[in-house]
Amino acid sequence: MMKRLKKLPIHLILIGLGFFFLLPFIWMLSTALKSDQQVLVNPPIWIPNPVMWENFARAINYIPFFRYMGNTAVIAVLDVLGTVVACPLVAYGLSRLEWKGRELLFFITIAVMMIPQEVTMVPTFILFNKIGLTGTYVPLFIQSFFGRPFMIFLLRQFFMNLPHDLEDAARVDGASEFIFTRKYAALVAMLTELCSGL
Repeated sequence: MMKRLKKLPIHLILIGLGFFFLLPFIWMLSTALKSDQQVLVNPPIWIPNPVMWENFARAINYIPFFRYMGNTAVIAVLDVLGTVVACPLVAYGLSRLEWKGRELLFFITIAVMMIPQEVTMVPTFILFNKIGLTGTYVPLFIQSFFGRPFMIFLLRQFFMNLPHDLEDAARVDGASEFIFTRKYAALVAMLTELCSGL
């Protein structure tokens, strides 16, 4: 019992800090339920009176909310998928396979990270305009299917820290680098076909 009482002040401090971090979320919910006049009142009103539940319906109908949410979801999923498909392939080749020019290609990959996005913005737009993809969703995610330098760097460092004994054990069980690349190549081909219809 005494042990628990000794820990009580620590728990009270942690509960107070937890409540402090919850304040922005409570304020956001409170503001969402206020009328326009109550939002900017000084001193602020924490409990809205009356509670305006119709604010949520107005917000959804004010813009095509579900269309925008669907666009964001599709673009985000395809962007993450492209990164997950392309980057491990490149990182694996740069870390576990021995071939001539490997270090040079890795150096070029790292050098690309140093180029600010503002420098490549106009040439990228011109490229997508020439191939007729402006005005579509494709430019928003297609670049991730060609690898992201930072993700390649992180995955390469991860692969380099893996013990070679894991690969030897996998080879004993019948696995090989060819299986790794073949599965990914099939997935990339399937995704390319899906994306061409967008």
